[in-house]
Amino acid sequence: MDGKLTGIVQFLYHRSSWTPGDYCYLQDLYVDDSARGLGVGRTLIEAVYAKAKADGCSRVHWLTQNENAQARILYDQVADNSGFMQYRKIL
Repeated sequence: MDGKLTGIVQFLYHRSSWTPGDYCYLQDLYVDDSARGLGVGRTLIEAVYAKAKADGCSRVHWLTQNENAQARILYDQVADNSGFMQYRKIL
C-alpha cells in the first residue's frame, strides 16, 4: 500500500489421498499492524484461492491458534471451520 509492503502470504501444494486435486496449504499470512482492517488479509487469501484454483487444487486450508480472535473474524468470513484440532510431535 502506497509503496510499502503491508502483508505477505506463503503457501504450498501437497497431495491428498481423499481427492484427485492437490490441496493448498496456506502456511503463513501476515499483515502489518498499520494495515489491519483494511482488507489486506482478505486480498491475500483470495489471491491464494485464485492461484490454487487455477493450478487445479481442490481446496485451500490453514491453521490458526484458538486465541487468535482478530484473525478468526476474517477467517470465519472467507472459509469454513473444519472442526479439526492439530496434534503434533516435535522430533
